[in-house]
Amino acid sequence: MKKYDYLIVGAGLYGAVMAYELGKKGKKCLVIDRRDHIAGNIYCEEIEGIHVHKYGAHIFHTSDKKIWEYMNQFTEFNNYINSPVAVYKDELYNLPFNMNTFSKMWGIRTPGEAKAIIEKQRKETGITEPKNLEEQALFLGGRDIYEKLIKGYTEKQWGRKCTELPAFIIRRLPFRFIYDNNYFNDRYQGIPIGGYTAIVEKMLEGAEVRTGVDFFEFRKENPDIAEKIIFTGMIDEYFGYRLGALEYRSVRFETEVLDCENYQGNAVVNYTEREVPYTRIIEHKHFEFGRQEKTVISREYSSEWSVGMEPYYPVNDEKNTALYQAYRELAEKEENVIFGGRLGDYKYYDMDKVVAAALERLEEL
Repeated sequence: MKKYDYLIVGAGLYGAVMAYELGKKGKKCLVIDRRDHIAGNIYCEEIEGIHVHKYGAHIFHTSDKKIWEYMNQFTEFNNYINSPVAVYKDELYNLPFNMNTFSKMWGIRTPGEAKAIIEKQRKETGITEPKNLEEQALFLGGRDIYEKLIKGYTEKQWGRKCTELPAFIIRRLPFRFIYDNNYFNDRYQGIPIGGYTAIVEKMLEGAEVRTGVDFFEFRKENPDIAEKIIFTGMIDEYFGYRLGALEYRSVRFETEVLDCENYQGNAVVNYTEREVPYTRIIEHKHFEFGRQEKTVISREYSSEWSVGMEPYYPVNDEKNTALYQAYRELAEKEENVIFGGRLGDYKYYDMDKVVAAALERLEEL
């Protein structure tokens, strides 16, 4: 007899949903995580009474009512609306691109005026079939928006010139010709009151959880501990990088406690100038309308990833997609191992899509 029905590798959102649902069906689960805490990248650490998003800003949003109701069984969400702003030199613009952005940039007031300027600048580029990200951005929005709000930020985020990046990255760049700063179009949006860690704690209540545990070492010492494995780590690492390493972008954070009540007046401020080394500053208290006497900010730096670093964003270009498919074929031959989540599926998931993917996989099981 195996000691557990499932060994779940990774205590992030995907693994936690799996543990919760399998526990409801009477399955015995052991959840392990390499980090010294649960909740993966949505982990919130309390500093000065503020829930700090340790691995970057996470705003839950979805148009799927079932997923919204599913999450609300674990928490109550506040009414936070994501409305980031962008700083270029000494200018400040609203995001996403909307009439507030266009009015500030060109001193105009109506949608017709904004559309006319964008169309004029598009035609001036002479681009008809964009071949890279720069050409795609110019084709969609003209030179002013590209130079001030896209070029520098994108090059910092990806560590490459826009002319070296594929066009598809911003093919669906949203332009809104209304005065609306709400970043997301989804019906439901908010931040869990009490932070994300509390949600994952509730999901994992019925499972045994061990943090600070390396799966590969653990499996050597406990080869027969569970009937099945749910693996939410890096799919290429599982196979010892035998076909080569998939590429990621990594992110580094500099977090600082400031002796003031309000530093920047908004939860997220992007810095689009190439010369500013960080991509954005997050002021965490604004996610929960905090009134603490101090504040906590995090400067976010994008960087190249190498084996051993924390992977964040998969580089889903043609080369890496083909390599992932080769690993996927290996995974399908692996008996009693289920791969999933951001790293197991090599896919950038919004949180609602993580939950949906886990529930869908559970139906298959």
